[in-house]
Amino acid sequence: MENNLKVDVFETRSAMGEAAAKLTTEKINELLAKKDQVNIIFAAAPSQNEFLASLAESDIEWGRINAFHMDEYVGLPADAPQGFGNFLKERLFGKLPFKSVNYLNGNAPAIKDECARYEALLNENPTDIVCMGIGENGHIAFNDPHVADFNDSKLVKVVDLDFACRQQQVNDECFAGINDVPTHALTLTVPALMKAAHVFCMVPGKLKAAAVYNTLHQPQSPLFPSTILRSHSNALLFLDKDSSSKLHK
Repeated sequence: MENNLKVDVFETRSAMGEAAAKLTTEKINELLAKKDQVNIIFAAAPSQNEFLASLAESDIEWGRINAFHMDEYVGLPADAPQGFGNFLKERLFGKLPFKSVNYLNGNAPAIKDECARYEALLNENPTDIVCMGIGENGHIAFNDPHVADFNDSKLVKVVDLDFACRQQQVNDECFAGINDVPTHALTLTVPALMKAAHVFCMVPGKLKAAAVYNTLHQPQSPLFPSTILRSHSNALLFLDKDSSSKLHK
């Protein structure tokens, strides 16, 4: 299968985040010159901190941006700081005058109805840009290897999280222990992410080195969900010295 993924490596996390934000800003402004509004999906994870901080300071007409996020835990208290909507609200969504901010509700009384509601929003607002990361197990959004489907008929679904994914949340110091991490989540599917016209993927840190290597060198397969990025025509992978360390051996 094709390999279109462009890779940029930076010395530090901060340099990576700044460069990714600069290129994302340029693409947003390029699109805003051609259309009335731009639809962007954002990931919530510590790996995105440097990127989000730089992007929040960028010169963008935020009032023409519709914001979405790509996954959310099921059953976490609404005010929990680990909630991905809360994470993005603190770092981006609550800081800037977006045209709209569209949250996934992991506490909806009917989760399947919530999936349908959000899928309708995505269909009404075709995605221009996805800003994302890659998990330690190669997941994109919460498409862990055992639930990832490159040909999923859905845009949003409920998934159970594998052990490696839940352990990553502990490694990231989001939760004190594995038993505190929710077992289920709402996620945008692989096709929902790949529908975006442009993908910017930020992956720093030593704990992501194996996932980065697999992304670029394993066969394209749901067993390595992030390998699907190689088939996207406009995807950029931003790495730092640590996350790229296995590429040079």
